[in-house]
Amino acid sequence: MTQDKNQNPEQKARDKIDKMLIEAGWLVQSKKDVDLGAGKGIALREYQAETKFADYVLFVDKKPVGIIEAKKEEEGHKLTVAEDQAVVYAKSKLKYLNNDPLPFVFESTGTITRFRDLRDPKPRGRNLFWFFRPETLAEWLQKDKSLRTRLLDIPALNEAGLRPAQIKAINNLEQSFKKNRPKALIQMATGSGKTFTAATFVHRLLEFAKAKRILFLVDTKNLGVQAEQEFMAFQPNDSNRKFTEFYNVQRLTSNYIATDSQVCISTIQRMYSILKGEVLDEGAEDINPNESTWMQQKLNKKKAMPVEYSAKIPIEQFDFIVIDECHRSIYNLWKQVLDYFDAFLIGLTATPDKKTFGFFEENVVSEYTYEESVTDGVNVPFEIYNIETEISKKGSVVKAGWFVDRRDKLTRKTRWQQEDEDTEYFKNDLDKKVVNPSQIRNIIKEYRKALQTEIFPNRKDKNGEYEVPKTLIFAKTDSHADDIIQIVREEFDEGDDFCKKLTYKIQEDPNTILNRFRNSYYPRIAVTVDMIATGTDVKPLEVLLFMRDVKSANYFEQMKGRGVRTINKDAFQMVSKTAKAKSHFIIVDAVGVTKSKKTGGRPLERKPTIALKDLLGAVTMGVADEDLFLSLANRLIRLDNVLTDKEKEKINELSKGKNLKQISKELLSAYDPDAIDDKAKPLIEAIPPQERTPEKEEQIKKDVQKELINTAASTFNGKLNEYIEKVRLEHEQIIDTHNIDTVTKSEWDTTSVDKAQEIVKEFNQYLEANKDEIKALTIFYKQPYNRRSVTFKMIKEVFDKLKLDKPTLAPDYVWAAYSQLEEVKSKQPIDELTALVSLIRRACGIDRELKAFDSTVDENFKNWIFKQNAGQHNRFTPEQMEWLRELKNHVVTSYHIEIEDLDYTPFDEKGGRGKMYQLFGAEMKDIIEELNEVLAA
Repeated sequence: MTQDKNQNPEQKARDKIDKMLIEAGWLVQSKKDVDLGAGKGIALREYQAETKFADYVLFVDKKPVGIIEAKKEEEGHKLTVAEDQAVVYAKSKLKYLNNDPLPFVFESTGTITRFRDLRDPKPRGRNLFWFFRPETLAEWLQKDKSLRTRLLDIPALNEAGLRPAQIKAINNLEQSFKKNRPKALIQMATGSGKTFTAATFVHRLLEFAKAKRILFLVDTKNLGVQAEQEFMAFQPNDSNRKFTEFYNVQRLTSNYIATDSQVCISTIQRMYSILKGEVLDEGAEDINPNESTWMQQKLNKKKAMPVEYSAKIPIEQFDFIVIDECHRSIYNLWKQVLDYFDAFLIGLTATPDKKTFGFFEENVVSEYTYEESVTDGVNVPFEIYNIETEISKKGSVVKAGWFVDRRDKLTRKTRWQQEDEDTEYFKNDLDKKVVNPSQIRNIIKEYRKALQTEIFPNRKDKNGEYEVPKTLIFAKTDSHADDIIQIVREEFDEGDDFCKKLTYKIQEDPNTILNRFRNSYYPRIAVTVDMIATGTDVKPLEVLLFMRDVKSANYFEQMKGRGVRTINKDAFQMVSKTAKAKSHFIIVDAVGVTKSKKTGGRPLERKPTIALKDLLGAVTMGVADEDLFLSLANRLIRLDNVLTDKEKEKINELSKGKNLKQISKELLSAYDPDAIDDKAKPLIEAIPPQERTPEKEEQIKKDVQKELINTAASTFNGKLNEYIEKVRLEHEQIIDTHNIDTVTKSEWDTTSVDKAQEIVKEFNQYLEANKDEIKALTIFYKQPYNRRSVTFKMIKEVFDKLKLDKPTLAPDYVWAAYSQLEEVKSKQPIDELTALVSLIRRACGIDRELKAFDSTVDENFKNWIFKQNAGQHNRFTPEQMEWLRELKNHVVTSYHIEIEDLDYTPFDEKGGRGKMYQLFGAEMKDIIEELNEVLAA
């Protein structure tokens, strides 16, 4: 609709409103052309409401349903003032019509539109991207209550099968809905069941609030698949049928949204492309947009940025939007997707930052930290094991005269070269400027050794072969990952299936490998750069090996979250046969990642896909653009870190005496508000106070910025640009096979040792505190001579109470803590109950060193047999010995034996108590009593 330049502001606003209404499916009519039967929805201009005229009255199926109060664009800031007038019109009698008050009230300038439903319990205006379709208003009127009224009718939560944190999150979220808060944030630790929580409240919104459709928004395809699996498996706790038997779940793989789907799962990238009417680029959903060059390409194309109204996907398409991993990917370009829809927004994340809190208006309905989840037994804790090598710490020197391979970073093509000068490299240069295979090899070799001696020493199978726990290695780049994989396979003496690469750039389907890593025996080790760094469940994971540093605190927490998941024993042993129970996981730190400084800052890079030479050329030719300057500054900062002194001197010569740091600073300052203000301040202060005006101050700042832009751009010239591009291309990786690395440190982190001491102390204090309350503890502490009477039931009582009171003191975890503090020669016990008996014996002083109770029983049995045979060779017949061994085995697993036990497996199969009496006669009872006493000694 073309606007006349001579139109007044009110007319221009109404033209915009007309256009919006028409696109939303309304027919806009004037009084003289009125025809209410011309369509389902009619927007009638200037209709009389008692003594005044409403700007627009909305009719659906010939009945008045709403009012639009139009204001000129300049009065957008006064729209809330127009609310009262609009409500007056809505409650007025329309000419010729004996109407009830109209429920739907809008105020609009054509740029800003606000809406309220007067049927709501406490009608509250909210901003809209566009107008609703007439079919939508008709559908709403067919229901007895508005959505916000129906939210008040949601019944109390059935808490069966839900954890306390999930109950709190759902109850608080529903209270937030009832208060009509448009945004809510749920912060729940990784592994604590965020998606299950979401499925539960989504079901309740569909079932009780009669929500029409809910969008579950993710930022990677992988997370979308995972969410779909969760919804497919979800069974509401008040039903014996699956969620998908009641409601249709659709994961969007094209631009088609099924009309009968109640839950849509989509990446934010796909939803953006749907709103833009574009076909989504292949691979755009593989990584989250924060790391995606696809997003940056969209940002670069200024015309592609704004989302426009789509009649196929109206703003009322979704009643609720659940945003997974909401600490990322919903800002900048992507925020438009959320602004488009008229929906409640629910954010899910384990690691919110200030930006997240701000977006969700600080309405945090639930906070459940990792530490709380560990205390509750929802997640497992972690320990840190440090590996350090000489070259990892200090770097080395490639000497002049050495013949070395030089490898292209991308193609990995190598060429042989004799070095003509020394090349010194440091730890930050590793796997970038220089690759030292010995450094990688020594870390992997030491990791293999530490696994078997320190980290998980008791993981041999029946054949005596060590089973490597499921391990995820974080690499710096795809090329680095390839180097690691090759060396892992060699050092562990395994084939290709043993260690696999898990990135989006591999030939095999990454999701197939991920599923095998998660559910199958092989691979035992996976190497990734970013594919499963965040958001992806791999419950059997026991070790995270960091061979790359991470500067973002949030990203590091997400990476750590890959190891926190609990897993039941049966599922665990399907993947790791020698595993007993997952009581903790290990972070192996080979790069100092647990100690390096972390930040939450924004990335500078804005144009990553534009070649450096094009950035340089654009600035040189006078293009002034914030993204351009930021991106070029970022490239030059990175380049400065790898230049030699000679190269830096050449840069200074060609740039009129400036180094790359100074050049970068000038580029950044040109668009830094603080730098502009600082430079403008003395100029503003030089103006007499009586002559200062906001307009003059603003003009000074514009002039200052122009000067800063010119200063930054004037540095660049053809020769400098050519040299910068040339020196960048010259950087290959040197493959240093001359300097052999050595391990300088391989030990538990001091924080892990301190933590182990606290765990042992807390365990001992718990036993002390309960020794008068729990029968088995009373016997161990106060009647040690009577410990032969401790039964399986008694030990199970201790175990169950410990698990309930102190989930973090799981026997396997306490055993691991002891192993860090003292030399534990004994193998790990056969199960957690046996481990508990062993720990109790150590804590109360029966054993001077930690020793598996089953080993103690075996040793005591051998000594007893030796004494029985002393003086009378082979006192027991082979058949009697077989029975005695069965009695011993029973004590190992049940801690005590009674004559009645002989009536059950495995003794009943051998003839039960009758057979034993036949073998031992009157000695039977004495032998049982003696074994109870001797074996528990």
